Amino acid sequence: MSRYSDAKNKADARIDRLQAIIEAFQRHRFGRKSEQLDPDQFELALEDIETALGSAQAARDAAVPKARGERPRKTNRGALPAHLERIEQIVDVEEVDGLRACPCCGGALHQIGEDVAERLDVVPTTFRVLVTRRPRYGCRSCESAVVQAPAPSRIVEGGIPTEALIAQVLVSKYADHLPLYRQAQIYARQGIQLDRSTLADWVGRAAWYLRPLRDHILERLRRSERLFADETTAPVLDPGRKRTKTGQIWAYACDDRPWGGSDPPMVAYVYAADRKTERPEAHLQGFAGILQVDGYGAYAALARRHQQIRLAFCWAHVRRKFYELAESSPVAADVLRRIASLYAIEDEIRGLSAAERRDARDQRSRPIVDDLHKFLEARGRQVSAKSRLGEAIRYTLPRWDGLIRFLDDGRIDLDNNAVERAIRPLALNRKNALFAGSDEGGDNWAVIATLIENCKLTGINPHTWLTATLTSLANGHPASRIDELLPHANVG
Repeated sequence: MSRYSDAKNKADARIDRLQAIIEAFQRHRFGRKSEQLDPDQFELALEDIETALGSAQAARDAAVPKARGERPRKTNRGALPAHLERIEQIVDVEEVDGLRACPCCGGALHQIGEDVAERLDVVPTTFRVLVTRRPRYGCRSCESAVVQAPAPSRIVEGGIPTEALIAQVLVSKYADHLPLYRQAQIYARQGIQLDRSTLADWVGRAAWYLRPLRDHILERLRRSERLFADETTAPVLDPGRKRTKTGQIWAYACDDRPWGGSDPPMVAYVYAADRKTERPEAHLQGFAGILQVDGYGAYAALARRHQQIRLAFCWAHVRRKFYELAESSPVAADVLRRIASLYAIEDEIRGLSAAERRDARDQRSRPIVDDLHKFLEARGRQVSAKSRLGEAIRYTLPRWDGLIRFLDDGRIDLDNNAVERAIRPLALNRKNALFAGSDEGGDNWAVIATLIENCKLTGINPHTWLTATLTSLANGHPASRIDELLPHANVG
């Protein structure tokens, strides 16, 4: 037994060490900004450590003999959805001459129950060929007429992919962040030789069909009374200079869930070759309402030119300015404490009606905000405008009217996080794809990413939706009924 005990002790020590490493990584995730790791780097490192932990636990399990009939330890095995196909296998005691005999007395056994265990299985991606036959018919009487059913419409006329395969390529590239050349490598392992350029052609054709849906979502957003806006870089290849240039993906979103609004959450991405101030003006032509944004000057210029647009600024951006200084500046730490109290109130009133949120903010948040304004004005006169603290105060005070707009309108959020969450998938795709090949490629990127992100927001499977939608578009779905195809129309 000492051999088992020694092996168990070594495995336990290894498990304890790996658990300590995981806890240290968790502290990096939630610790001070200077200690935080890149999110993608963090996930990759963490999964490697957890893999090692699983190996150590397997070693410990092997080192300790299990008693007969002992059940395995409970772990987070994951849930097995009811819709998955069940393939049953029966593991039974052997029969002798058609009977199951008792090992003690040889008497006949009868079933008194059963143990059922479910395990998740997989069939690796399997390709199949859909063969479409269209018989031709001739008339024996006149012998001149040939009758044949018309060929089904396709997204890629004369090509080999079904709409389901095109949808798979789109989801892999824009939701799972697999560039086309890697997808071609995966298909090659199944003996399917497809050039990257062939896959790119399918994506481009799909984007052409899908662009009106993105444009329609953007038009619906323009008719909203309140929008979020943000932008992120999109490196684009510039062949003339043999390097990349910096394009921009602009994101516009609405999300009424925090105050119980009835409209579905939506987002639209638009590519632009630059970050000029006229870009959001063109994207939001006709919009009238509240635009919640960060401190980028293009939005302020837009509001100055169009009086029907009122800006609501983002408290999260203000918080970041002071967060970087909090460790060395008591003033910054005090500002953070006051902002934290605003967020605590928001956590309590999330999900209430707009009127209830406004009333709660008027009673509880307004005194905090008024006191913070006086505090910042007083400290702003005491510190150098060129110091980092002075810069943080100068960032905040000129935007004060937009920062306090949430007090008088329960529909307004405290920050711009709704659209920043929508931007993150683009940033991950950018890391994997490195850059778009052209401005046109950047626009295709924006079109398809828009539709996939709206599927995520509405909780539907993007592959299922894209397959059905591409099939409908190939078959000439009328533009007058484009609303019927949007992801939001497929919920409920």
